[in-house]
Amino acid sequence: MDDEAKILIRAGDVEIDLTGAQSSVDERLVRVRDDDTWSIALSRIRNARELAIEAAVEAARGAGLPERGSSFRALIENCSLIRKPDQVLGAIQYLRDVEGVNDSPPRVIEILFEDAGLEAPGNLSLYLNRLRERGFLSIPPSAKEKNRYSVLTPEGRAHLDKRSRY
Repeated sequence: MDDEAKILIRAGDVEIDLTGAQSSVDERLVRVRDDDTWSIALSRIRNARELAIEAAVEAARGAGLPERGSSFRALIENCSLIRKPDQVLGAIQYLRDVEGVNDSPPRVIEILFEDAGLEAPGNLSLYLNRLRERGFLSIPPSAKEKNRYSVLTPEGRAHLDKRSRY
């Protein structure tokens, strides 16, 4: 006997409501995912998420919080991080240590560079992989080898310290 299952997704005027036996819901979910309704719902959810992030950023700016771009730029300048790989390393340190961000997909790092008025790195994955090869970054085992969870190693911190003017 199958257990009862329910999936309900509302995204604007799009509603996906699947109720019934688990096997029946699973089967109908496979068909729905092939349908345009699924794509439309996901697109609306993504758009709502992006709007929420933008609203949060605007609210933070309106509340007079320190402007992250100028803070990151000061880190780059004070540590004399001229080369792009060093700037990427600095961005990860800034996001982890200053903002407390543990998940930094490429988009987050690129926005940080834009906020600082700096040219964003072109192929961020390449930079991250090379920094890992040099032993400056590591990825916690629980992150399943995803670069977005990279953290500075002691060697990475030492490398940034050597760049510092002070």
